[in-house]
Amino acid sequence: MVKGLIFDLDGVIVDTAGYHYLAWKKLANEIGIDINEEFNQTLKGISRTESLDKILNYGNKQNLFSAQEKSELSERKNNYYVKLLDNITPKDILPGVLELIEQAYQYNIPCVIASASQNAPTILKKLNIDSYFQAIVDPKSLAKGKPDPEIFLKAAQLIHVPVEFCVGFEDSIAGIQSLKKAGIYAIGIIAEGLLPEADLEVNSLTEINIQTLLQ
Repeated sequence: MVKGLIFDLDGVIVDTAGYHYLAWKKLANEIGIDINEEFNQTLKGISRTESLDKILNYGNKQNLFSAQEKSELSERKNNYYVKLLDNITPKDILPGVLELIEQAYQYNIPCVIASASQNAPTILKKLNIDSYFQAIVDPKSLAKGKPDPEIFLKAAQLIHVPVEFCVGFEDSIAGIQSLKKAGIYAIGIIAEGLLPEADLEVNSLTEINIQTLLQ
């Protein structure tokens, strides 16, 4: 019996990968590093701090910045990203999402966001779907990022549902691994590539409905 739904944000609810890429690329260029869209795929599902570390390693500049300077770089990237978010509207909700969360609401099945993005509350409000989610995991409260299971364990706790009664939706390898380690049934959205560790792979959430999950 499914009693709770746990959603990643980027690539599951809305596709903001392009905005992240533009923001990271602008920052990287400012510090003498050039990244491409292929490299940007390696940043999916991980935190802002981890993303910056990967970019610095990629550009062989990992030892050139202090912890304070890296914090300032991360904040600068986020400022670029937040400005780009002004362009988001409800039209950007990915296919099948609205129908699924509306069905969950009708069945009194709580939904929660488990994302590394610190901008999740802002994005949900811009999409006009924040009222469908009972909780959002605060990534600042986590000791470890995906593929560690902590974020999904905390998500289940926030909606007071045991993990064995939850279903999680992810689009990244790290996210699927995190769900599996948490003991949560994992549905992978494979628009950007196969996720063989998922319990079920779908092209979009149009292939899923509450009745199917309950069965």
